[in-house]
Amino acid sequence: MPLDALPETRFAPARGARIAYQVFGGGEHTVVAVPPTAQNIDLSWEHPAVRAMLERFASFSRYLHFDKRGTGCSDRNGRIADLDERVDDLRAVMDDAGIEHAHLFGNSEGGPMTLLFAATYPERVDSLILFGTGATLLPPDITAAELAEQRIGAVAYAAKWGTEVSPVATGMAPTLSAQDPTFPAWHQRYERYAASQDSLVELLELSFTADVRELAPTIRHPVLVIHRTEDRVIPVARARELVALLPNARLLEQPGEDHFSYSGDVDGWMDEFERFVTGTVSSAPVTAGRRPTVRITTLGRFAVTVDGQEVTTSQWGSRRARQLCKRLVAARGWPVTRDELFDLLWPEETDRTRLGARLSVQLSGVRRVLQGGVIADRQSVRLDLKEVDTDLEALYRASDDAAVVAAYPGVFLPDDVYEAWTVGARAEAQARFVPSARREAERLLDRGQLAAVVQLAHRLRDIDGYDEEAHRLLITALDRAGAATEAERARDAYRSSMAELAVGDDGDQAAG
Repeated sequence: MPLDALPETRFAPARGARIAYQVFGGGEHTVVAVPPTAQNIDLSWEHPAVRAMLERFASFSRYLHFDKRGTGCSDRNGRIADLDERVDDLRAVMDDAGIEHAHLFGNSEGGPMTLLFAATYPERVDSLILFGTGATLLPPDITAAELAEQRIGAVAYAAKWGTEVSPVATGMAPTLSAQDPTFPAWHQRYERYAASQDSLVELLELSFTADVRELAPTIRHPVLVIHRTEDRVIPVARARELVALLPNARLLEQPGEDHFSYSGDVDGWMDEFERFVTGTVSSAPVTAGRRPTVRITTLGRFAVTVDGQEVTTSQWGSRRARQLCKRLVAARGWPVTRDELFDLLWPEETDRTRLGARLSVQLSGVRRVLQGGVIADRQSVRLDLKEVDTDLEALYRASDDAAVVAAYPGVFLPDDVYEAWTVGARAEAQARFVPSARREAERLLDRGQLAAVVQLAHRLRDIDGYDEEAHRLLITALDRAGAATEAERARDAYRSSMAELAVGDDGDQAAG
């Protein structure tokens, strides 16, 4: 179905960058395309073969495609985003377009990102269609020497990118290059508008380390995997490995050697695509959804609630995901370096070359529980306090002593008291509570609310058994309540504590 006019290019705000996207078509079903290494959504329409494919999508779906951060029409003045960051960029694009859920179409290098998004935000995915990709793009058993060769080759490949000797078109779309002699020259110009040479090196490096095999078995959505049997770039073995990992996947092997989806037999795989989306998957009307309320409790115990429902231990998927979440809460929105997280989660691991992918798995688990709530880049990870509320932040927001006391039910992460990274947050929270608790206890004492004073004094002594003010408050409240036996026990406890500090006070002064 030819389009009367080219779609408008819109920009989704995504934490320090604008992500360019277009939406077109008007079908009942929504398809969101996750891009390959680099593209340009504006220039894509220039070539008849690409345009024909896009118009075919528009004939049966509402179709969205976008340029990754640092590529194409998206902001290109910053660094290239890693896989974890791209997942939230995709979420930002869907949010900006008002798309609550969709069928995701992951192409080439976009495959691992698509799988990671589905594992992280399963409620936003209807199904997956993956073309010419895998859970990892390099052989799982690749050696260090072979990986080094790949990196050398990537630098040489990037040096030709966008030049008249660029091999991209003829290597990835041999059929179209043979049919249309103008295509290679057009694509060389297209490359210059898709990514810079330096950016391409970074993009290729990130593709080498992308590995979501561990997450694939958790993806329960229907998946259609399409791969050409003689693909020159990503062997069909990657697709077969992927299908073996996915619990609900079907593999369509198509003859041909083209890696680009719009080259070669396009109608063959698009017929299957359309049948998969419109014939076997039912899609609800697209509406803008409300973000759930997510709260993390760390004072007195650790728990996460989503819209008031507590997340169970099994929903976390792993102990490491819970530990990662705790560490991010302790940092209070400040970035935690990936190296520190490697040390925390895999302290015995000496080979760090694969830890980036393993961390992505754990981040996916945290994001899935928190419905987002995490900001990750290539250097560090932090909690997004705009999306997630924590009791620790509520403690610091409390505006008076009574509110501070109410906001502090217990020590920070009591099950992790021996973890060095909890010490600072625990001490700061206690330092916030103690003076407020003392002042509030004095007010309660003046108002004659003696039971409340006793309770607060006990809490203060639990924090510091040598807190003279806490002992004084407890003894005074018990005396005024006429609880002579309890008051004498409190005096004995005070004398014992002070004796340990070599303070020769008999407790009478404390009693007033």
